[in-house]
Amino acid sequence: NAAYAEGGPNLTVQTVENMTHVKIDHYMEVDFTSFMKTVDVLGGVKICTAEPLKDSYTGLDLPAGAHTLMGGQALQYVRSRHVDGASDLGRMKRQQRFLAALIDQATSSGVLLNPLKFRDVTRAVLGSVRADKGFGTDELLDLGRAMRSFSPSSSEFTTVPIGQMGYVVKGIGSTLKWDEPKAAKLFEALRDDKPLTVHRAPRAGAVKVDVAPQQIQVQVENGTATAGLGKRVDAALAATGFRTTHLPVSAADHAVRRTVVAYDPRWDRSAKSLAAALPGSELRAVKGQGPLLKVIAGSDFKQVTRVRAADVPQGGSGVVTGDEVGCS
Repeated sequence: NAAYAEGGPNLTVQTVENMTHVKIDHYMEVDFTSFMKTVDVLGGVKICTAEPLKDSYTGLDLPAGAHTLMGGQALQYVRSRHVDGASDLGRMKRQQRFLAALIDQATSSGVLLNPLKFRDVTRAVLGSVRADKGFGTDELLDLGRAMRSFSPSSSEFTTVPIGQMGYVVKGIGSTLKWDEPKAAKLFEALRDDKPLTVHRAPRAGAVKVDVAPQQIQVQVENGTATAGLGKRVDAALAATGFRTTHLPVSAADHAVRRTVVAYDPRWDRSAKSLAAALPGSELRAVKGQGPLLKVIAGSDFKQVTRVRAADVPQGGSGVVTGDEVGCS
């Protein structure tokens, strides 16, 4: 975003290339109008959600279930970031889910095989987008022809592995810091044109939860007089995938018997997922606490139970294919 604001598409491409060492051949900027037109030309996109999704900022209001989203509602869906405590990371996963559904609609409806239909989609896209000089109608048609055998299972989605949440950069503020070794492997695979997905069985004994631990920020407090308990709990949660601060502190009360998960009601799904990793813990709603969940370790703490997101298959670097995140 900063690169685009400072130097437009050219600096944006240069920034991505410098960070990833992946050559960017073409650039296409899709605005809100072309996005909605494309979805409408395709006849809408089917999205499934296990939980109601509501965001007063974008106007999104979807009950649980299957929905066919047309242009305007689809735009609300991909823009919403106040649906749950996952914020931008949650929005990215919904955008990936939407793209998988878009691919499914384009391939299953025969758009890519029908020259007239594909021409309409091409016009809708190129009619209101910004692209580099080397990318036009002919190139988009060539891309469509090359994708005729494409399917949701052919597509892969991932997020650059994050090493540290809330990483403070002087003069800029709070940022996300990549996990450099894991990110390097990801971009190496892209440069070498290798598949990202690694098929493997889920970890034995992992409890399924609604929100992946990688999306949940946690501050640990030691609510007992036992020295080092906070560090033990922090390390155990981090090993399970939770984004802990790695800086446990002492709680005001040193006589806590039952471990407490304190949370803002707006992040209740994240709180339940965290509580599942701490069997027997007490959920305590605290209005205005914000996205950072708090664990007050009590004398009942024994161990952390491994958890994983029920709707996100475990792959290499968190990679999923389009058929794994689409409607079943």
